Amino acid sequence: MSKADYMLSILWILQQHKRTAAELAGELELSVRSVYRYIDALCASGVPVIADAGPGGGYSLPEHFSAAPLFFDAGERRALVQASAFARGSGYPYEQALEGAIAKLKRYSNAEQLSQMERHESGLETLHSPAAPLAELLEELEACTADSLTLEMEYRKGSGGFPSSRCIDPYGLVLWKGQWYLTGFCHQRQEVRSFRVDRIAGLRRTGAGFIRPASFSAREFLLQSLLPGQNNPAELTAVVISAAEAVLNDLCSHWLFGHTLEQRSENTARFLLDEATLYSYAPYFLLPYGKALTIREPAALKKKLAEVTAELTAYYNES
Repeated sequence: MSKADYMLSILWILQQHKRTAAELAGELELSVRSVYRYIDALCASGVPVIADAGPGGGYSLPEHFSAAPLFFDAGERRALVQASAFARGSGYPYEQALEGAIAKLKRYSNAEQLSQMERHESGLETLHSPAAPLAELLEELEACTADSLTLEMEYRKGSGGFPSSRCIDPYGLVLWKGQWYLTGFCHQRQEVRSFRVDRIAGLRRTGAGFIRPASFSAREFLLQSLLPGQNNPAELTAVVISAAEAVLNDLCSHWLFGHTLEQRSENTARFLLDEATLYSYAPYFLLPYGKALTIREPAALKKKLAEVTAELTAYYNES
């Protein structure tokens, strides 16, 4: 076993009850000297090992240590505190529990480890779009997703109006562009659909359950609904754009163009878009780039962009 494996084994044994160095050596088939070395390493990593000398003595852990996290290496500690930064402000429903876990990790770290974690924690921050407080809804949706419980949902459409009631089998939650989406089987439509969580006016458990389809991905379903036609290449149109490398990098970082990119060179990119997206969305996104990029094909997209530009020019000339 590796050093970390032996340290973890000693930790698990001491969580059961007190052991002497000789007992630990016998159970792990180690020399007593090796046991001393691994105990020292545990102490250095922040584990509060208690050493009692004399008859009836041995090594033990404080009673409260059952609530302490397992020891982590420097990279794992850094990853945990930085991952928590991504969750803060995103609407993640268990932010308080996450903060408690990070506080526990810090509480059982030594001064050097704590200083290192705080340096890495302060060096990475995120900005999230302001969103409605949805913690209670997200907690219930996540719990029912995990336990496969059917929900009765009061839902408002984007056009407004009174909420309508429908039963839904929640398959998963997705955070996209600052908005939370629920994907699940809608009993009213008899199909899998996605719903914006901020439009949910109420939830009630029905007492019924369901079986979630194996390998279902809420993320992939939402992405496919945003990119219609991707499963049928015959329905897609090639869009070829030339620009400086930095401009193409920025264009390809956009969710639509990034996921429809087929081929890329330093100054040219080829995308595959469905017709509806090509003429109803792409021109308005490409417009702000102005002369920084050139549409090589299709000609119809260049014509549509010219029409959009002419309409905007006429509108502002009139106003």
